[in-house]
Amino acid sequence: MEVLYPACAGLDVHKKTVVASICLTDPRGRATFRTRTLGTTTPDLLDLQAWLAGHRVTHVAMEATGSYWKPVYNLLEGPFTTWVVNPAHIKNVPGRKTDVNDSTWIADLLRHGLLRPSFIPDRPQRELRELTRQRTQWIAERSRDVNRIQKVLEGANIKLASVATDVLGVSGRAMIERLIAGETDPVRLADLAVGRLKAKRAALIPALDGRMGAHQRFLLQQLLTHVDQLTVLIEALDAEIARRVDAFEALIQLLCTIPGISRRIAEVILAELGPDLSRFPDADHLAAWASFAPGQNESAGKRRHAKARRGNRALRQALV
Repeated sequence: MEVLYPACAGLDVHKKTVVASICLTDPRGRATFRTRTLGTTTPDLLDLQAWLAGHRVTHVAMEATGSYWKPVYNLLEGPFTTWVVNPAHIKNVPGRKTDVNDSTWIADLLRHGLLRPSFIPDRPQRELRELTRQRTQWIAERSRDVNRIQKVLEGANIKLASVATDVLGVSGRAMIERLIAGETDPVRLADLAVGRLKAKRAALIPALDGRMGAHQRFLLQQLLTHVDQLTVLIEALDAEIARRVDAFEALIQLLCTIPGISRRIAEVILAELGPDLSRFPDADHLAAWASFAPGQNESAGKRRHAKARRGNRALRQALV
């Protein structure tokens, strides 16, 4: 079999250790493996970098194991052509799995060109991804807190959510704050309605006639405080993301012309895909990469049920 990379390395990465196997191929095509086990701290990874460079390694491959590949990739992406590979593509023979065997197997596959690297964007895009993904988590957490507020209100016989579309809108927020302060008169609470909710005053009065205890007021105060804290964090992330995508403002505005795409979703699309889509041969490949294409399971001319691949979950979640 043809040897494409005569000096390459395979890494089996774990939380505390990384097993590295260098594969050196002589002019006759014979392979020699050299293996070391190192830690995953920065000094250990710098030693790994120096060891690989000392053997004139050109290509390095590793499995995409959780987030443990990231510190290794950070220090190796410059000096070497570093590949992160889908673990499903490099499974070893069952019954012969050890860390050393895994690393040598990866190196052997790599030297013959039998691996396909995953798409790893450049550092600025990776940083933007981390920011947009963290913002998505904060937004989801704030939504969960809003649901918890509704749950506490229901437990206190307050049916505000049945009348008001947004329990934390201007009117709803004012009513909840008065409930926390100890107000129990539903008429006075209904008088706090503003805007379109004023027209629903007759329905608000019985909905606000509840039985709220001291512990429920305490819980509501805690939840409102947490919602406010999350709002401040989200706004700070919005500002930082806007600063980083300023150079792509025209592209974001173009994405926002698509029905259903808001600015935040456009920023997620930019962070996950990047401004250059030439890495995808066509739209079908991009849809499959984002896990919007159905899976395939066909045998003897019969098609069976198959799940879609996991793909890019952050992009899928944003688009769905």
